[in-house]
Amino acid sequence: MAHAPFPPDTTIHWRRLDVFGYEHARIQRVPSGWRLQGKVEVRESGVSARFNYVVECDPTWFTRSALVDGEVGGELARFALTADGAGHWTAGDQVLSAVAGALDIDLGFTPATNTLPIRRLALEVGESANVRSAWLRFPELRLEALDQTYTREAERTYRYAANVDGELFTARLDTDEYGRVVHYEGLWTADTEGSAWE
Repeated sequence: MAHAPFPPDTTIHWRRLDVFGYEHARIQRVPSGWRLQGKVEVRESGVSARFNYVVECDPTWFTRSALVDGEVGGELARFALTADGAGHWTAGDQVLSAVAGALDIDLGFTPATNTLPIRRLALEVGESANVRSAWLRFPELRLEALDQTYTREAERTYRYAANVDGELFTARLDTDEYGRVVHYEGLWTADTEGSAWE
């Protein structure tokens, strides 16, 4: 079953389940496609971090650029990446061959970027698809390719799987009707109190 048409402007709040952390994110329709932007604060593995990010996607949810600015453990961090939607990535004049073939950005400190492959793949219930993402690990802040599998188990439920450092990681992702993650097993949940949803 297809997702509902994505609203032109939405916001969502999340909070971490395992450590201190929260996020406010916004997804907007823009002339070039879609824009995700958010503010995150989290403490993980003894590291405190704050990030602002902006991800630009084309109308079919292929990542075209990602900008991350923040502070991690008192040190400034910045990533500015561009993609052509066909698996080629650059940072300024540098070709990022390590993430060749990736179609999505996966920011390891937010569930927002899971929406990109969920919307782009448009899986039917029972279907699976393999994707490669340019994964910005957190708290390491190292960019690397990550092969992932999304399986749509029910209308609003996905099973996410990836081999991370030689071990299989899986998580259940519960979404809303638009494909936004509202519960990421063990890590994040949407905060639906007050003005968390608009």
